[in-house]
Amino acid sequence: MGKREIRIAEGQEVPFHNNVGFCVGTGRMGLALQQEYQEQLKLVQEEIGFTHIRGHGLFCDDMAVYHEYEKDGQIKTEYNYTYLDMVMDSYLKLGIRPFLELGFMPCKLASGEQTIFYWKGNTTPPKDYGKWADMVRRLLEHLMERYGADEAAGWPIEVWNEPNLPGFWEHADMQEYFKLFAATFRAVKETDERFQVGGPAVCGVRDEEWMRAFLDFCRKEKIKPDFITRHHYTTQLPENVGHYGYARLSEPEEGFANLQSTRDIIDSYEEFKGLGIHITEFNTSYIPNCPLHDTNENAAYIAHQLSRLGDMNESYSYWTFGDIFEEQGVPFTPFHGGFGLVANGCIPKPTFWTFAFFKRLQEYGGKCVYRDDNIVILEGNGYCGAAWNHRPQGRETLTLEIRLPAREKEYTLLCKTVDEDTCNPLKVWHDMGEPANPAKDQVKILRESAVPLVTSGQVQSADGAVRLELELKPYAVLWFSLTARRQTSDRGYDYARVSGGAMK
Repeated sequence: MGKREIRIAEGQEVPFHNNVGFCVGTGRMGLALQQEYQEQLKLVQEEIGFTHIRGHGLFCDDMAVYHEYEKDGQIKTEYNYTYLDMVMDSYLKLGIRPFLELGFMPCKLASGEQTIFYWKGNTTPPKDYGKWADMVRRLLEHLMERYGADEAAGWPIEVWNEPNLPGFWEHADMQEYFKLFAATFRAVKETDERFQVGGPAVCGVRDEEWMRAFLDFCRKEKIKPDFITRHHYTTQLPENVGHYGYARLSEPEEGFANLQSTRDIIDSYEEFKGLGIHITEFNTSYIPNCPLHDTNENAAYIAHQLSRLGDMNESYSYWTFGDIFEEQGVPFTPFHGGFGLVANGCIPKPTFWTFAFFKRLQEYGGKCVYRDDNIVILEGNGYCGAAWNHRPQGRETLTLEIRLPAREKEYTLLCKTVDEDTCNPLKVWHDMGEPANPAKDQVKILRESAVPLVTSGQVQSADGAVRLELELKPYAVLWFSLTARRQTSDRGYDYARVSGGAMK
């Protein structure tokens, strides 16, 4: 059994940038018209609460924004915002705003026929950059008119998705993407200078080469993006078996080093130094059928990621909030290794609670007094923290013995624990026989099995300090708070008598 001792001195403070609630990912925008999608997003917003949401497909044909027709021998353009308004209205109703990803290409405006995914998003450049720019301007003008100029101008804008990958951008043509970025950037700023625009949204392959070339292009064209975007995935190539891809996690330091390289490249340009980096997609695996996503192991690994991603990035958007998602088609079962924090049936996965715990830290505020590869502790009105046990070298229970400065004599300790024994709906589903289409009573049980274990206790201080012992089983994630205890019993109420004398 692993055991570690942590001693925190009075006045101690360490850096910790936690922007976990800024943005979350979604499948293509058209999926927001489905009821289950909205129910999953409502659950996420109630328990976590993200500020922005980003996904593909804003200009895809299922959103029906762009249209062409012939009149008097000429091709005319018209726009339809019916579905767009439905989606945006539903987002704002749930307290979340779009992080607008401009893509993919409407088929009538596309220069080619290359598509990606089950839903055939066109990934070729526009046949007419003037029409593309007009479509962007008209979209933003509509959003400003419908939702107010001040509101809409605060929605971040990203140009395309992963153009460094040939599936997402025909031939991964770097210069063609730069042309698209410049045309889009100018169209946006002509509409309203307040809009914030970024790119190049690269992922993995040749990312350093693309980042330098992108900044060189911006320097040459005298374009200053408002922020830089990239993606971040942390598994090796998957082994494909049937409908599934089994992927091994990479060493976390490899991914952090790659992210630092982006920070260093940007800061090497005087005019771009300090520009914020938004990771507009991150997860462990980059495929939507990786069983790892549904596990407690994923939850613990992501906790470590969340404790560090803010060191070099302005924000980091988990891909995705839910499992209504169709890149490879409609999934066969509720637990199919989807990207989402929520499985179909509105069943929270363990990683859902990792985000909920870190969002509680964000809301708590205060100062960070301790952070390492297993725990973050904040001090404010008492203490609040998150701890996790992701031990790639072995499945051992980890015990953290923590000594904290104390100003009160008695504290209340509250803990919420997620581990393979206390919050593991995947195992319950497996024990049920892995039903592809669970009955209502089975779904109800799965939801009941998908909540943290809540425990409480009273802790006495001694010698100006309070001592905690947190036990973390393999792949556990734990949230705790320590607050001054005030006894405010009603007249005549005796808890010791009620509990059979168990409390002294």
